[in-house]
Amino acid sequence: QVQLEESGGGSVQTGGSLRLSCAASEYTGRRNCMGWFRQGPGSEREGVAAICTGGADTYYADSVKGRFTISQDNAKNTAYLQMNSLKSEDTDMYYCATNFVYGGSWSSPGRYKTWGQGTQVTVSS
Repeated sequence: QVQLEESGGGSVQTGGSLRLSCAASEYTGRRNCMGWFRQGPGSEREGVAAICTGGADTYYADSVKGRFTISQDNAKNTAYLQMNSLKSEDTDMYYCATNFVYGGSWSSPGRYKTWGQGTQVTVSS
């Protein structure tokens, strides 16, 4: 079973940048999505971005459009989330997920069967 490992989280000031990585232990297939989600204490898990169909399709939450960019390196089985112009409200635990079940929204956590352990992002002024 594929395993995911996130890295790249940390603390940054408002307006700064971070790049998150999500390394899969094996190839997850072209007909699949890699999604990034975030969740704060007491909050529901929120879809941030997803990349599907081998990188041909990308999706973003309105709150991060123009600031975040999702990409993937198929040779490394790794997805990335470049986060620029970070805001305090971007502070959360970030998770990557894969093994997407088609037939629903990319932003629905229930559509993903495999999750990483998460990496913390903290943005302070």
